[in-house]
Amino acid sequence: MSSKEISFNLPALLHTLKTAVLVVDADLNVCYVNDAGLNLLETGFSQMKERPLNDFFISDSFNRQRFVDALHSGEEFSISELQLCFKDGRAVMVDLQATQLEQDTTEHLLIEILPIDKQRKISQETQQYAQQMAARELIRGLAHEIKNPLGGIRGAAQLLGKELSDPAHHEFTQMIIDQADRLRALVDRLLGPNSLPQKRMCNLHEIIEKVRSVIAADASYHIHIERDYDPSIPDIYADPDMLQQALLNIARNASQALKSAKVENPVIGFRTRIERQCVIKGKRHTLCALISIIDNGPGVPKELKDTLFYPMVTSKRKGSGLGLSIAQTLADHHKGKIDVESFPGYTEFTFHIPLSTKDENT
Repeated sequence: MSSKEISFNLPALLHTLKTAVLVVDADLNVCYVNDAGLNLLETGFSQMKERPLNDFFISDSFNRQRFVDALHSGEEFSISELQLCFKDGRAVMVDLQATQLEQDTTEHLLIEILPIDKQRKISQETQQYAQQMAARELIRGLAHEIKNPLGGIRGAAQLLGKELSDPAHHEFTQMIIDQADRLRALVDRLLGPNSLPQKRMCNLHEIIEKVRSVIAADASYHIHIERDYDPSIPDIYADPDMLQQALLNIARNASQALKSAKVENPVIGFRTRIERQCVIKGKRHTLCALISIIDNGPGVPKELKDTLFYPMVTSKRKGSGLGLSIAQTLADHHKGKIDVESFPGYTEFTFHIPLSTKDENT
């Protein structure tokens, strides 16, 4: 049979695609969805048909006006690595393309949505980690350069204070000493934890419970705390104090975000799970423990998402921007990583810790 004699069933072909294909009319009402689209949206066609597409997505991740403009102008557009946030709480990283269709003078828009596969996400994480490490090393180098002359300034101020006969002038030398001490403390925080982890076998949930009790003890702002633990997670070989500090930094950020945004019915959730075949910084681990801290706050500002774990990056007016950077450093000490998924009304930080024996960690 020649190629000219081959006939295809176009609807059947569309349903075999891995790419989600949707067709919407001039009001962005859904006219057609293939099977991949139904799987992406986790619904049936009868629940989607003739409903506005933006009914399924949170507005911050779905720019309705851009689709309307593409419909009327005929100019197609594409977006790479778009985080689509669904109203049911899910979020998926995708590549999206929209193209105008004309049939019987009626305008329609063809939307193709391809979820980014796991390997691409791993590559992206590796690149981001390399950038974070470069930024961290740059700041650590600057911090060392600042720290050395600070000692000289402080010592000179102390000597000058001893030589001054007028007691009133001692106020100024003490001011120099106090500010030098303040800067030194800031530099020490910039340099991050400088001690090696003191690892031992410990219970992960006992560590999380200590963090939970600290957050729950804040009497100035009542936050409902939820727990969803996997009791099958075994003891892990780790530094419990470091893990507690890392988780506490994240949980405090969540608490402060909820408080600043004055969220009604604020909730912070602590969840643990096991993940198999987890890839961290290019290395595959058979088993990892996952600790998630979830809140229903305003979400991470878009402009901070790519630099969130850099030192001195913060959206808080009086924040130091060191809490998450320190948490990531503590994760590094355990060969782990911290992921974040965030959109308005939902933020989830997930701490990945490889589950391994003492011998494998030494």
